Amino acid sequence: MEKAGLRPRQVAAKLLAAVVDRQTSLDGMLDAENGNPGYRALNEADRALVRAILNSALRHLPRIQAIIHSLVETPLPDGARNLYHVLTVASAQILYLDVPDHSAVDLAVEQARSDPRSSRFASLVNAVLRRLAREKAQQLTATQAVPVVPSWFFDRLVQVYRHEHAARISESLLAPAAIDLTVKSDPQTWATRLGGQVLSTGSVRLSAFAGRIPDLDGFAEGEWWVQDTAASIPAKLFPILNGQRVADLCAAPGGKTAQLALAGARVTALDQSANRMKRLDANLDRLGLSATTVETNLLDFRPTDLFDAVLLDAPCSSTGTIRRHPDVLWTKGPKDIEKLAQLQEKLLRHALTLVKPGGHLVFSNCSLDPLEGEEVTASVLADVPGWSRVAIDPAPWPGLEEAVSPLGEFRTTPAMLPGDQAIAGGLDGFYAVLLKRDA
Repeated sequence: MEKAGLRPRQVAAKLLAAVVDRQTSLDGMLDAENGNPGYRALNEADRALVRAILNSALRHLPRIQAIIHSLVETPLPDGARNLYHVLTVASAQILYLDVPDHSAVDLAVEQARSDPRSSRFASLVNAVLRRLAREKAQQLTATQAVPVVPSWFFDRLVQVYRHEHAARISESLLAPAAIDLTVKSDPQTWATRLGGQVLSTGSVRLSAFAGRIPDLDGFAEGEWWVQDTAASIPAKLFPILNGQRVADLCAAPGGKTAQLALAGARVTALDQSANRMKRLDANLDRLGLSATTVETNLLDFRPTDLFDAVLLDAPCSSTGTIRRHPDVLWTKGPKDIEKLAQLQEKLLRHALTLVKPGGHLVFSNCSLDPLEGEEVTASVLADVPGWSRVAIDPAPWPGLEEAVSPLGEFRTTPAMLPGDQAIAGGLDGFYAVLLKRDA
């Protein structure tokens, strides 16, 4: 008879292997309808455990790797990757989750024993994990100096942000992202009703104990939507929206589309994914907002009439969202960032052709790397005549003044916007710039 709790640990190890060894996105595997079959076969409590294990393991992976390396006297053989993932899953529970140590150890031993690839190492798993359980405090202290991100990424952070800020960014990624809401009106009233706090950006940040989103007051009535406060910034950079014809390119799932429509813009929302467009339509329907939707590849979009304003929130490496998507650093690498930067430049150059003389364009993405932001903008402005950068005034952004660069571009990082005992700090890493076409 199978031990209770074994199946979710097996699923967690399998999905961890898919992320780390095959660079498979975690979101797709955890999809309730089309995700990994093993995950979908679990009950909701076991699914929640799998998610908790994976989030903890991926957030702390370099430190867990260092601890396992220190506890295994002889390096694991090349063919023992499955054993490595079993140890990682168990270590994440022992070090970071509220799971009894003996349960994590016993189930890991059973997991190793039940797999022909690792059965001969069951005694090793038992010895290593029991020692870890005894020495967890010492091991955590010994690995505090180990960056919680891959070395290539930390080196890039240091190069871009200098060591102190890079270290703060790295450590900030250990905390799960807070849940922010964009509300239709009266943020203070909604903060009071939901037990949250109004941020300087106008978003409402919920406490960690707010409950399930669909069950909260105002959700069914469409009074607000979930949107990280950093993601709400780009749409707020336009000098005027009411009555303007605005194109939201790469629009799904529709948070920015909703912002534009709420501000009175006549919005055309584009996305090339039919499934993502269905999600956008459903979100707008719940919110009681409307937009003209066009399912197309942006590069094929050539409207008859140009727009007063265009928002291009471009596809990117998503390194600014690691707090909520800790798999990103293990599924993306430097070459991915370079390829995505090239795509962004191509999209931006085309997006500029959609704006009428005197109109504005906001280019943004959720990457922490200037290669996908500042360098794209600089490259395009260098050889596209008739366009200029509009410097953003930091004054209307209290608490985020440091996010506005000397050139007037926005660059947030998860280490900004500190919190307090009552409310979490941080926000996604985002880049945004406001451009204007000559009249």
